[in-house]
This record gives sequence, structure tokens and C-alpha cells, in this order.
Amino acid sequence: MIEISPVIITVLMLGGILVGVLLGYPLAIAIGGIGIIAGLIFFGPNITLELYYGRFFSLLNNYVLLAVPGFVFMGTMLEHSGVAEGMYGALHVSLGGIRGGLAVTTVLLGTILAACVGVIAASVTMLTLIALPAMIHRGYDKSLAAGAVCGGGTLGILIPPSVMLVVYGPMASLSVGRLFFGAFIPGFVLSALYCTYIAVRCLLQPKIAPPVAAEERRAPFLQKTRNLVVAMVPPVVLVLAVLGSIFFGIASPTEAAGMGSVVATLLAVAYRKLSLDVLKKTAMTTVRVSGMVLVIGGLAFAFVGIFMRAGCDNVVEEFILSMPGGKWGSFAIIMFICFILGFFIDWLGILFIMVPIITPIAATLGFDQLWFAMMICVNLQMSFMTPPFAYALFYVRGAADPSLGVTTGDIIRGIIPYVLLIMVGLALCIVFPQIILWLPGKML
Repeated sequence: MIEISPVIITVLMLGGILVGVLLGYPLAIAIGGIGIIAGLIFFGPNITLELYYGRFFSLLNNYVLLAVPGFVFMGTMLEHSGVAEGMYGALHVSLGGIRGGLAVTTVLLGTILAACVGVIAASVTMLTLIALPAMIHRGYDKSLAAGAVCGGGTLGILIPPSVMLVVYGPMASLSVGRLFFGAFIPGFVLSALYCTYIAVRCLLQPKIAPPVAAEERRAPFLQKTRNLVVAMVPPVVLVLAVLGSIFFGIASPTEAAGMGSVVATLLAVAYRKLSLDVLKKTAMTTVRVSGMVLVIGGLAFAFVGIFMRAGCDNVVEEFILSMPGGKWGSFAIIMFICFILGFFIDWLGILFIMVPIITPIAATLGFDQLWFAMMICVNLQMSFMTPPFAYALFYVRGAADPSLGVTTGDIIRGIIPYVLLIMVGLALCIVFPQIILWLPGKML
């Protein structure tokens, strides 16, 4: 064992992760490998293996995390069910007549899907396949169209049921149900900001988003209304089955995830989209995504055990608390660190590494734990749209039909305004904390 200053250990461990990620190693290997190497050097094999085994097992044994495969299965099954196509068709007929109406429809559909899906892979991919061609074929600016897909699609990781919130809860010893209902209004605020931006920009630059031709949307008012109501019934049923049972105290998030999986499967049956092939694809996606979450989570949780054993959490705490500006200066540096990490590290890594360290600091600073958690989660919305580690960008780039001619540059130009709007949303939540705290206070 080597005796060395905790400050140096902190720099070496965090720097090692960053170097590993930049060299192209998977995040789980970078985090797990640095933790094991540091543990062996500073504490020896016995303590290192005991910490790794104990923390890895305790994370995998957490009952709440059983909700992860349930929500992933639910979202993936919904992706194959055909529900999204019906909703987009009904919304596009109703809103397509205004400039930017299809982009607004895309964000609204992303908001609705967010309350049904819980993972951005499904929501961004669905919007890319359904909404992106519809906008570009009707003369929309490619960056505007791609930005609407990324902005609306990433709401799926914030608006409940969200895998991010399921992961955050156990890390911070917070109720996942309260996190779910704390995320609703911030998610809707972001959606409203996105729609407002699109409307204002299209008003100022009418050529970038022409209205849909009148013959495409010609239908009696009652028929439009009926189609809209019929299209909205499936997501409403799913939301009530999952979130209603949590809100009224009928089911835990884990039980609600199982219920949501059943309802999503029944919707696929109702839309005649369920087949053995769809079931196999859904199961494989569930295993792959859930496995990734749990492996990264287990190794990151074990890494944090080594990190804390070396006293590095105290180094981070002293650094944050020493910031000028009192508790708001400390809060600002926490948010800035999370924002910068989002450029390089998966949101899972950020949560599993940062949350155990910064949650006690937030308590010391006197912040409401639920409010603080939601501020971190809203902040991490930006990580999905900030290159080089931008999930939304790569999902759109990979799923978009090459004939549409959407380039990486188009997508980046399109998502910059949404990153700025998330910052506006964070400012609103600071000025009006009840945006986060009001709805959880109504839970039974």
C-alpha cells in the first residue's frame, strides 16, 4: 500500500476515468478498471475486493432497480405498437396549418411519449422515423426539424416514468415516486419553452417552416376531434396504469413498471403489431439496456466506495464548500461540473459517481433534497445534446433515412437553442422552486 495525499488520489482517479473515456474504452471498463487499480495500489487486494463485491452486490440487490427492466420493456414495446404513428397523424392534421406546426407537433408528441416510454433511445428513434421525414419532405429547415426531434425526444428521460429517476432514487435515498411527480412540471415547462421557441422563430423566419397544404389536412372538425381523442386514449390509459397507481399509493414504482409492461403489450395486441419477432426484439433490447445500466451502476458504485475510502469525497466537499457566493456559489459549481461532465461521460456514470458525493453536500448547504435532485436531472438533459457524448445526436444520425440529407452539422445547429432553453428552465426552477415541489406535496 502507498501513502499519498487524498487530493492527489482524487485528481488521479477522476483524471483516469476521463482519459479512459477519451481513449474510447467503454464507461464501465474505465470506471471499474480505475477503481480496482487505485484500490490495489492504495489499500491492497483484500479491502479492494471486499469493497467491490459488497457494493456491487448491494446495488444489484436493490428492489427499486427492478423497475429498470420493466420500464425499458414498456417503452420498447410501445415503440413497436404503432401508438406513436396514430398520435402524430392526429396532431399533424390539427396543427399542420400553422407555420412550424409540424415541429410543434413533434415536441408535443415527444412530451406525450415521454410519459409512456422512459428511455430516450425509444422516443428519439420513433420521432426520427415518424416526424423527421414528414417535416423535411414539406420543406422544413433541416436543423429546425432535427432540433425538434432531439429536444422533444430527450424529454423521455425526464418526464416520468423515467429510468434516470429510477436510478437516482436509490443513489440518494429518495422516494422514486416523489421524484416522478417532482419531474412532471419541469418537463412540461421545458416542453412549453421548446414550443414557444419554435413558434417565435417560425414567425420571424417563415420560410424555414411552411404550413402543411390545405388538402392534406382537410377534414370536418368533428372527425379531427374524434381522431385526436382516439389517438390519445392509449397513452392516457398507460399513464394512468403506471403513474396513477404510484400517485394514489396503490403500487410501488417496481410494481407499476410491471403493470406498464402488461398494458404496453396489450396495446401492441390491440394495434395488431405484436408478433414473436417483436417480442424477441423487445426482450433483447430490455436485456441489453438493463444490463448496461446495472453493470455501469455496479462498477461505478464500487468505484465510489474506493473513492470515499481514500477520503476523496472530503476533498470534493471542501472544494465545493470553499466557493465564493455562499451556498449558491457552491450550487453553481456543482451544476457546472455536471454540465461539463455531460460532454464526456454517460449520464449513468455521472449519476453513479456524483450523486453519492454531492447529496450530503446539498444537505449541508440546506437545499431541499427533492428539489436538488430534480435540478441535477434537468441539468443532465443537456448531456444528451452536447457533443461529443450526445446520445440524441447519434440516435438521430443513425436512424434518419440517408436520402433526407440530414448531416451531423444540421443536428448540432438544431440542438444548440434547446441546450440554452434548458438553462432557462433551470433558472425558472431556481426562482420558483414550487415548479418542482408542488405536485409531490399532493401525493397520498
